Amino acid sequence: MDAWLTQARDALAEAAGVTPGALDLSEDDERTLLDLARVAAHDSGERTNAPLLCYLVGRAGGGADLERLAAAVRSTS
Repeated sequence: MDAWLTQARDALAEAAGVTPGALDLSEDDERTLLDLARVAAHDSGERTNAPLLCYLVGRAGGGADLERLAAAVRSTS
């Protein structure tokens, strides 16, 4: 993660009462989320759907595997 995203992660972790490590993104996670943002923006025709979809994926995450969630989104395209 770059410096800006690391700072945002740290602020979110503090606000949520979790350790920053709990919010770390692997390179695979980053690629998957960026691809989902691309799918949301291009398939829907609305760029604003990209961050909203990533938020929904985060909310749905709970204990679910990111790739499983990504497959569910991709199946709607």
